[in-house]
Amino acid sequence: MPLITIPREMGSLGKDVAAMVGQQLGKKVIHHEIIDTLADKMRLRKTHVVRFLDGKAGILEKMTTDQTSLSIFTADEVLRMAANDEVGVIRGWGANHLLEPVPHVVRVRVCAPFELRVERMMERLNTTDKAAVEKEIRLSDEAIAAITRRHFDVSWKETEHYDLVLNTDRVSVENCAAQVMKLASSAQFAESAESRKKIRDLAKVAHIRGMLRADPRTRKLNIAVDVSDDHATLSGIVETENDLKHAAEVTATVPGIARVTNSLKEMSGAYRRFGN
Repeated sequence: MPLITIPREMGSLGKDVAAMVGQQLGKKVIHHEIIDTLADKMRLRKTHVVRFLDGKAGILEKMTTDQTSLSIFTADEVLRMAANDEVGVIRGWGANHLLEPVPHVVRVRVCAPFELRVERMMERLNTTDKAAVEKEIRLSDEAIAAITRRHFDVSWKETEHYDLVLNTDRVSVENCAAQVMKLASSAQFAESAESRKKIRDLAKVAHIRGMLRADPRTRKLNIAVDVSDDHATLSGIVETENDLKHAAEVTATVPGIARVTNSLKEMSGAYRRFGN
């Protein structure tokens, strides 16, 4: 069964479309569930993480948020959930870009004109403060844009990143869900043994990167990780022989990894000395 990704776009009715698609698939819709795990791994308050992701963090909150760790741990959680057969729709979290290599993932954007989004949110929040709602939506859009630029080097609103774009200004939630289901049931997006392997391998890569980041011995390493079934390959340059050894040790503890090929190279003394 295909997996659907839908970015968060306040006031677009994407939440409603996702709920209807999830119901028709008979599978879970993932939205806020990742927050608790992220906060725990980052050792931050849940509200701190939420404010940062929503673009509302103050200077101190921004300074105390390790964006690289946040990206790595987010990818780990998203791909873990994506590999779970019980999940049918993932909203936000960069899932659209993280899962782009997986053939059975249908990438959908549900959008609407800005003014209409404002009207809907005013009604949903039962407020007449139009300026405040406009600010809230802009902050949300800017936060998503900043995160996707930083971590994926793309503009999240560009249509080329989606298989289907639906405008709820003229298309009802019911019709949007029908269009998503029609595309998801097409042969082009049929789940296969190859596509399931792809998502499992990506999930293992993300988990290895997450565990390397979480371990104090390997936290600062910037290395490449590749996985095929139960075989992980590490490559890149590290500063010391201990870095090389610790990276292999951490990787070997990842569930589902039975063999590690350590192709890491130790940086030469002269290279370290001159900081090249």
